Amino acid sequence: MTAQEAASNTAPGGPPHRKRRSPWVQLAIAAPLVIFLGLAILLFVRLFAGDPSQVPSALIGRDVPQFALPPLEGLNEAGTPVPGFSDADLGGGEVTVVNVWASWCVPCRDEHPILVEIARDDRLRLFGINYKDTTENARRFLGHYGNPFDAVGVDAAGRVGIDWGVYGVPETFIIDREGRIAYKHIGPIDARSLEETFMPQVERVLADDGS
Repeated sequence: MTAQEAASNTAPGGPPHRKRRSPWVQLAIAAPLVIFLGLAILLFVRLFAGDPSQVPSALIGRDVPQFALPPLEGLNEAGTPVPGFSDADLGGGEVTVVNVWASWCVPCRDEHPILVEIARDDRLRLFGINYKDTTENARRFLGHYGNPFDAVGVDAAGRVGIDWGVYGVPETFIIDREGRIAYKHIGPIDARSLEETFMPQVERVLADDGS
């Protein structure tokens, strides 16, 4: 480079001139940071600003999706096979609690005594959706912890869970007398959420005569 060229790239009394980045380049550089900050804020809100079990479902107030689940093979109660169930079995003037569970789900084990307690309420029915499980493991799970369910449907591929908007297990739904999803609880039900949240929702649905 000649002395003349060097002089042309240097402002008087200052450093060499740098080409200014275009707005599009600046935006491309800033976008990942903006996305990261947005996700961080969303995570903070989910963790600290509310109860994750209260995440609303788009299906609340709507009829349950159409489905038909086969029974858990070999599951018997007092010598009688426990049936599977379908959307036609929900509603019909009865309130039903539907719990999505799996033998491989550790929180499901913690929640199970609560389901046994819910099953004692003669005003409602308790149905279970066995989610992405194996027959032997699911049957062993209920054999060990007890079977609180009036019906157990097997969703081996998880397709029905997708239609129900299941994020993971356990999740529990309250179905009203007309076969509509009235409430959804995400995560395990513990003693506190049973008393403060879940049972008040059950009482609300039971009090609704469907008119």
